[in-house]
Parts: sequence; C-alpha cells; structure tokens
Amino acid sequence: MTDEERVREMVRRVVYQTVGRPAPDPAPRGRTLVTQRTLEDTPVGGELEIPHGAILTPLARQAALERRISLVEPGPAVGTQPTSRTARVGGPRTVAMGADHGGFELKELLKEGLRDLGYDVLDCGTGSTEPVDYPDFALSVAGLVAQGRAWRGILVDGAGIGSCMTANKVPGIRAAMCYDEATALNSREHNDANVLTLGAGLIGPGLARRIVETWLNTPTGGGRHARRVEKIMAIERRFLRA
Repeated sequence: MTDEERVREMVRRVVYQTVGRPAPDPAPRGRTLVTQRTLEDTPVGGELEIPHGAILTPLARQAALERRISLVEPGPAVGTQPTSRTARVGGPRTVAMGADHGGFELKELLKEGLRDLGYDVLDCGTGSTEPVDYPDFALSVAGLVAQGRAWRGILVDGAGIGSCMTANKVPGIRAAMCYDEATALNSREHNDANVLTLGAGLIGPGLARRIVETWLNTPTGGGRHARRVEKIMAIERRFLRA
C-alpha cells in the first residue's frame, strides 16, 4: 500500500467513525470499489452509472454530494431492457427526518405533508414526546444525507440550534437553521444547504410547512455562490486530513 493509499484509508475510517458506523473492510473480491478518484472525470451536476452491488467509500459519497453528481445503478438484467435503471441512490424525492421530544409533533405534521407531495420520507425518530437527546437523531439524519442514502435532511427540536450544530459536525453536511421563507431560500441559493433545522418552539405549523416547501424547491445559485460553498468544503477537507 502506497503512502497516498494509507492516508486515504485513514480518512475513510475517520469519516465512518464520525458518522457513527464501523468502517467496512475493502471491497470483497468481485465487487467494485467506487472511490473519490472514480468521480474525477464526471462533470458537476452529471450522472455516473455504478456497477450493481458496488461499494461506495464515504469520500466518494461526499464528493458526489458536493458536486451534485447523481449515482445510478443498472437495473436487473432479467425481464428488463439493458438500458433500464433502478431509482437513483438517495434520489431527489428521498428526505430523512428526525426530531427530539420537543419537535416530535411538528415532525409528524411535516412528514405527512411531504408524503402527500410525493416525497419518500425516512423517519429516524423520535416516536413520542418522551424526553430524548437531540444529538442522536441529528446524527442519524445527517449520516443518511452524508452517505447519499437521502437527498436532503430535516431536523426539528425546540429551537433548531442544537440539531444544526450536531449535523454540521458530520463531513459533507451543510445544515442551516431557518425561521422564515427568506432564510430557507438563502440557505439553498447561497449555501447549498443539504440539511434544514427548525425550532418547534419558535415557529408554527403553517410557517414550518412554507419554510420546508421553499427550502426543498429552491435550487442552488451556482456561480459565485458555488465558489464560496467549495471554499467551505475545502476547509472541512483540510481538517479531515489533519
């Protein structure tokens, strides 16, 4: 193993440790390992077809998220045309949601609204108003987004602050606490936020729904905004390498 490969392996394990998952062994024989380097020739906003059953490294998923690359797998060979494909990995209708006891009721309302709009919701809990710790649920949601298993994440606690802080500890996450439609729009257009946090004690259900819909429907601005977002992620990568 070269020095570069050893460094990449160390970073891989640090990222898995950060999102609370054990780092798997390198790809078993016969399975393709998709790394950050695999994505280098794919343009920003492009699409990359990955072999069925391929293993994606955390850095590859992070790179795909940062560069908005859609990862698709070929569809099953039997009974389908050769060009058919499965759904996108973490496709643009999959939203991970989580809340502590203070945000449980608002999460439930928002979850039903998203499903009515045709989104697939991955509910990470909590499931009641019994007291729990918000970092646990923030980590679950942020982990799904960072791994590419969810397109976006939404977190609800009493103020929205603690969940935002927690989510932003996960590599690849840009969480934004929003309290009106203007901040929701700005967080997407200027900052390409991929996790939204809300304070159930600060906003009502009607405003929360409008914030969520604005946030989900606003594309990132590109241009000077993309350059600045890349600088944010470069800072993160620098400390991951430290």
